[in-house]
Amino acid sequence: MNKRSIYKLGIIWLILLTLPVWLPAIGGYTALGSRVIIYGLAAMGLNLLLGYTGYPSFGHAAYFGTGAYATGLAIKFLGFGTPAALLFGVLCGGVIAIICGFICVRLKGLYFSMLTIAIGQLFYFIALRWTSVTGGTDGLIGFTAPDLLIWGTQIKPQGTALYYLCLLCFAIAVGLMGLIIRSPLGRGFAAVKENELKTKFLGIHVRRVAWAGFAISGFVVALAGSLNLVLNNFTAPTDLYWILSGEFLIMAVLGGMGSFWGPLIGAAAFIVIQDYVSSLTVNWLSIIGLFFMIVVLVFPSGVVGMIGTLKNKYGYFRTH
Repeated sequence: MNKRSIYKLGIIWLILLTLPVWLPAIGGYTALGSRVIIYGLAAMGLNLLLGYTGYPSFGHAAYFGTGAYATGLAIKFLGFGTPAALLFGVLCGGVIAIICGFICVRLKGLYFSMLTIAIGQLFYFIALRWTSVTGGTDGLIGFTAPDLLIWGTQIKPQGTALYYLCLLCFAIAVGLMGLIIRSPLGRGFAAVKENELKTKFLGIHVRRVAWAGFAISGFVVALAGSLNLVLNNFTAPTDLYWILSGEFLIMAVLGGMGSFWGPLIGAAAFIVIQDYVSSLTVNWLSIIGLFFMIVVLVFPSGVVGMIGTLKNKYGYFRTH
C-alpha cells in the first residue's frame, strides 16, 4: 500500500470516527450516520459479487431481510443479548446465501439475475404470509434490543453508542473483505469476471469461485440487515423485497462498481438525498432517479470514477 492509499484510507476513517461530532453541526443526526454505515456495508457486500466477480444479483435483500428477521426473533423469543442476536442473524442470513448461491451460480448472465430475483421474492412472500412468526404486513414488533455490557457498564444500543457498534461491525467486515480481495480467492474473483473460459483453462473451478463470492457477499449483507434491525427495533417484509435489492445495486453503481470504497460513497449519497428530498416531496424517488441517470450517463464509473477523471484532467491531488 503506497502513501497515497494510506492517506486516503486515513481520511475515510477519520470522517467515519468523528461523524457523530460533525454531522449534527451541519443539520444531520447520528441515526442518519448509522443508516449510511449499514446500507454502505450492504452495498459493499453486493459489490463483492457484482463488481469483483461479475455476477449481477437482484435478490440480495433476501439475505438482508433474513439477517434482520433472525436477529429480531432471537431477541424477542430466544432472549438473546444484542451481540449474540447479531451473530445469530449473520449466521442465518449467511447460511441461506450459501444454499441459494449453490443453486444460482449454475446459471449465468440474465438467467442468473432472474433466478436471484425469484429466490428473493420467495423469501418476501414467506415473510408476508407467515404471520404467526414474522407479523406479516405489520412486521416484527414488540421488542427492544437489549443493553450492551461494556466494562461492567450497561449501554443502550441507541444514538452514538449504536453508531459506534455499527462502525465496529463495519470495520471488521471491511477488513475481512479487504483481505479476501487481496488473497488468491480475490484474484480468482477478478479472473472469473475478466474471462470465465480462460479461467477454466488455468485450472480454476469457476463455479466454486463464484459460489464463494456469493456466500461471502451474503454474509456481509446479512450483517447489514442485522444491524438495521437493532437500529429500528423493527423489520418488515419490505426488507426482503426486490426494490431494496435494486437500491443496493444503485448504491454500488452510483459510488463506483468494482471500486472498494465506491459503494459506501454511493450509499451515503443515496441515503442523504433520500432523507433530505423525502422531507420536501413525496416524489423523492424521481429526484434520486434523475441524479442516478446523470451520474451514470456522464460518469459511468460512478462518483469514484468522476473523482479520478477530474484528477486526471485538472491535476488535482497529483503527487510528484
